[in-house]
Amino acid sequence: MAISDDQVNVSAVQHRTLRVLVAAQVFGGTGFFIGIAVSAILARDLGGSTALAGLPPAAGVAASAVAAPLLSRLMGRVGRRPGLSLGFALGAVGALVVLLAGLLRNYWLMLAGMTLFGVGNTASLLARYAAVDLSPTARRGRALGAVLLATAVGAIAGPNLAAPAGTLLAPFDALPTVGAFALSAVVSGVAALVILVWLRPDPLLLARRLGAGGGVDSAASDEPAPGSSASFRQERPSPAWGRRPALLAVLAMTTAAVVMVAVMTMTPVHMSDHGLSLSAVGVVISAHVAGMFLPSPLSGWLSDRVGPRPVIAAGGLVLAAAGVLGAVAGADSLSFAAGLVLLGLGWNLALVGGSSLITGAVPELERPRLQGNADLAMGLGGATASLSAGPVLATAGFGWLGFVGAALAAALAAVALSPVARPRVTQRA
Repeated sequence: MAISDDQVNVSAVQHRTLRVLVAAQVFGGTGFFIGIAVSAILARDLGGSTALAGLPPAAGVAASAVAAPLLSRLMGRVGRRPGLSLGFALGAVGALVVLLAGLLRNYWLMLAGMTLFGVGNTASLLARYAAVDLSPTARRGRALGAVLLATAVGAIAGPNLAAPAGTLLAPFDALPTVGAFALSAVVSGVAALVILVWLRPDPLLLARRLGAGGGVDSAASDEPAPGSSASFRQERPSPAWGRRPALLAVLAMTTAAVVMVAVMTMTPVHMSDHGLSLSAVGVVISAHVAGMFLPSPLSGWLSDRVGPRPVIAAGGLVLAAAGVLGAVAGADSLSFAAGLVLLGLGWNLALVGGSSLITGAVPELERPRLQGNADLAMGLGGATASLSAGPVLATAGFGWLGFVGAALAAALAAVALSPVARPRVTQRA
């Protein structure tokens, strides 16, 4: 007998959705970070010039940003499952193209492959929104945090698997970095299969059928069957205030990306200029990446307890502190390393708070499109910061990067705490 929507156990479906997304994120994150860790080195070897080393990774970042609204529009029409699985699959295909480019020693083929490869990261980022399609309003942040924490596994494991993976194609006289993309193709393909096979029912399509749309709330007063769809009520954002939170959410995620990327991308150069070894650089960057993802459950819990706006404001303040520390601390000091950890933490707070806020900021049918546009803005902001940070470092020094980033982050905190950003929430059953 078919189960009607009124009999669906939404709580059970949400728990299953989170388990599937977490599994996919572990594989997808590993696939992306193992490739991105060696992409510049492979590009330098294939292009024969350090000047060409940054172009393929930049192509991957740009493609990731541009693909966000495209995949989101697809998901808005046919659901999360097809969109996310397609994104991870394209990332796997991109890794295979880069693998072929490495075997053929063809730089331009690698450039094309990295463009597809970046779409896998788009899917990994957009997966966080699938986590909240069926989430009760009071648990949105924790659902986001669970998925982002799973990404941390890939972010940490991926780069550490690059060296062992380098031996995979040794019999074919391939460059050591090529093997990383062989492993990347496999695990990214696994992520696509996990989503395609097990993300059922599709959380976005089910949320629409139930009229929940990510704003579900288990506080219904008539006490129907525990966890059933009838035990949830819809949160309907009022058009009068919905746009302001949406703008704040996009501003938070974009500003955090600009500040984080500008400082982080120039940190290895800054440390190298002060005579520090690559191993020291690796330790600091690893600590920074841990700060980006490991606090996600705490950030999500705070967002649920105190609301997204205070979490965004806290992210701005932490980013400001990180910028000041980076500007004034010596490159070889513990204070500098602590600043990079704070840089990751501030980004995480702003991302979780912004992602949670944007989910409830507009009516359900508009969410996938707005979510994709928000990630496009975030990606383009990060790419612009990456391109601008080098000239700023060369002309004004690392301190200016830190101070400008601190000023932008402090402004974000002020906007988040401003009465202008406070919506009048209206709910109706």
